[in-house]
Amino acid sequence: MTTQTTAPAATDTGAAPSRVRPSRAGKPNGQWKVDGTTPLNRNEEVKQEGPPLAVRERIETIYAHQGFDSIADDDLHGRFRWWGLYTQRKQGIDGGRTATLEPHELEDRYFMLRVRSDGQALTPAALRVLGGISTDFARGSADITDRQNIQYHWVEIEDVPEIWRRLESVGLETTTACGDSPRGFLGSPVAGIAADEIIDPTPVLLRIKQRFLGDPDLADLPRKFKTAVTGHPSLDVVHEINDISLVGVVHPELGPGYDLWVGGALSTTPRLGERLGAFVTAEQAPDVWHGVIRIFRDYGYRRLRNKARLKFLLADWGTEKFRDVLETEYLGYRLPDGPPPAPATRPGDHVGVHEQKDGRFYVGAAPVVGRVGGGTLTGLADLIERVGADSARLTAHQKIVVLGVPADRVDELVAGLEPLGLTARPSLFRRSTIACTGVEFCKLAIVDTKDTAAGVIAELEQRLGGLTDRLERPIELNVNGCPNSCARIQTADIGLKGQIITVDGEQMPGFQVHLGGGLVGEGRDAGGLGRTVRGLKVPADEVADYVERLVRRYEADRDGDETFAQWAHRSDEDVLR
Repeated sequence: MTTQTTAPAATDTGAAPSRVRPSRAGKPNGQWKVDGTTPLNRNEEVKQEGPPLAVRERIETIYAHQGFDSIADDDLHGRFRWWGLYTQRKQGIDGGRTATLEPHELEDRYFMLRVRSDGQALTPAALRVLGGISTDFARGSADITDRQNIQYHWVEIEDVPEIWRRLESVGLETTTACGDSPRGFLGSPVAGIAADEIIDPTPVLLRIKQRFLGDPDLADLPRKFKTAVTGHPSLDVVHEINDISLVGVVHPELGPGYDLWVGGALSTTPRLGERLGAFVTAEQAPDVWHGVIRIFRDYGYRRLRNKARLKFLLADWGTEKFRDVLETEYLGYRLPDGPPPAPATRPGDHVGVHEQKDGRFYVGAAPVVGRVGGGTLTGLADLIERVGADSARLTAHQKIVVLGVPADRVDELVAGLEPLGLTARPSLFRRSTIACTGVEFCKLAIVDTKDTAAGVIAELEQRLGGLTDRLERPIELNVNGCPNSCARIQTADIGLKGQIITVDGEQMPGFQVHLGGGLVGEGRDAGGLGRTVRGLKVPADEVADYVERLVRRYEADRDGDETFAQWAHRSDEDVLR
């Protein structure tokens, strides 16, 4: 097969390859502008043997007609991801076998399909399409992820072209929803409508998407690339844990624009993003985004996948060098220095009733750990039309926000959400708990997450209802099924990392505990990673007991308005067990 590559032409940036030193071990890191584009592992070979985005044509013309068994292995386990498709976990395989079985033994003949929303306002028509896909093709499944995606399960390859047709009829897509590519963009759920907004990020997101989404030159990155853009003072897009974030600020001379952050990501080696100190105007933002993603493409480490995220390059370069390379090699001009974002004004989940700048209202509602389903999405579309509201957006906290509610219909909307499994007045733990997919469908997971978290919420609502009314802010509980931190365990008040534990000689599902993390966009005065409580392993069926004990101890011990994170970091480990 003829080898193809999307390596940049020499004239793409005019960059000289001497800026970056070879690795200390003397081995090439697979940096295209340093080491050349020869692939150093099988994953890189697959991407160069055939453009990943080209697999769509094979899905539509071959695989959807000939079925699962016709799918070529490199497409099934590689290129499908560029169109949002992963095989899901075979049912009945417990988490203790995750590490002992080969990937093909874990996978089923069904797919998870991820739909990106990119901060888009979902009209009733779009919600009905999303609900109909769930009902018709995904056995009623649909989850709101903490990346503002909708995620389906039980999808069959034969149905994928029709799903794409329906999505595209309402302006939605799965393009690069997974894979080594620009993943779904996080956008402020209240963009353009919040009374206290600094700048509306909608035009920036649209321009980036229109110019670059699906660009073959950006479809072969070292690993995934995550984007967040907000202009709201609640800092509602978890900007510290994205590869690039543009955060609304007001420059004292240039007016509203964006503060530029790069290099954030969690997984097994968490690292919070860093400010470059550069101010970016709305007009410059798409080019700045393009510059940062090309730095990652050209200089990112490709030899080892566990070292291939942008955060590792930033750690080696530092912010000063990164900014210099961006400005001199990719932009061709200097960016002005700018101010940092102010501390968040309130939690960025937007739960509750809030007045818009036009006198109407937006209402943030919580499902249980992001689970919605076809009936909920379709029913929400009907409710929005019935009360005369406009649309809805998804949040980075597995919530949904209804936009443009007339003032005299707010109570009707709030009441109508409840039968749909949504609530604008959730309990503290329903509001603040998120969970990843877990062992139910994920091939990497070790423990159940969604049902475990739902059960814990129900228990804590019974046990802590009165106490939580006395707490000034939610206490986040993030539940993850493996070490990869899709549910952001290191940045939660209470983060639970799934693993198989041994209690009295018996193996069982359980969790390692992280405490005291937080992001400034979640209402924290300062963000940071949580601490691991050494040696503490909590059985899955004792999580509610542990959280209740911990919250009661915090309520009794806290000093004045001390936050949970502050208390957790100062307390002795014996107190936290």
